[in-house]
Amino acid sequence: MPEPQPARLALHDLQLAQGHRTVLQHVDGQFADGAITALVGANGAGKSTLIQGITGTLKPVAGRIACTIPKSRRAWLPQQLALDLSFPMSVEELIMIGTWPSHGALKGYCAAHYRRGREIMARLGISHLAHRPLGELSGGQRQRALIGRTLMQEAELLLLDEPFANVDAETVEVLIEVLRDMADAGATLLVVLHDMEQLTRLADEVVVLAGGHAHWTTAAAFREMSAAELIELTSPLKLPGVAAC
Repeated sequence: MPEPQPARLALHDLQLAQGHRTVLQHVDGQFADGAITALVGANGAGKSTLIQGITGTLKPVAGRIACTIPKSRRAWLPQQLALDLSFPMSVEELIMIGTWPSHGALKGYCAAHYRRGREIMARLGISHLAHRPLGELSGGQRQRALIGRTLMQEAELLLLDEPFANVDAETVEVLIEVLRDMADAGATLLVVLHDMEQLTRLADEVVVLAGGHAHWTTAAAFREMSAAELIELTSPLKLPGVAAC
């Protein structure tokens, strides 16, 4: 049998810091292709720091991040609070921006681009919002548009920070289906999650950040951990049936 190919995204003895404070150290592991990995941990455990390291906005103190996915196929979906809703941009314009990494920002769009954009909006159920400014949308509508941009980009690496925060239940269902389809097509997805039910439905693997270290496990093994273990490692992850301390 042929040997399995190495994952396209891997961390090697990685150390990351914010200011003069070490946040993560000796992080070794890889993210499986065609899988969704949930990043979980308490506030301040290093979830955003790890995302910044992978996106290249934070330089490692030591170790390295190995990624063979072309930069034009890497996408980052931040929390909605990071959006500037005063900028006059429509849903269609946001989605078309997804062509920039590979096509260029100064070139015009061709008929195939617009056709694909319409197909994506239809898939996400936002065709009727094509010309609506982002600032006039609900949280769920904006999140669908943001996911549409990554679909337009044909992202093979997608990092998402709490993608289900402040969105309606229907949007959660749409996003879970789309993200699952992306993984099934071979993309590598990392998702910061704070909800156990969503993790159970979406994730294949879990990386628990605690005490400055990263612990890789499968979603199935994570679900079988005791409530006490989960609270200790991942508080404030919302666990069904477990009262918050």
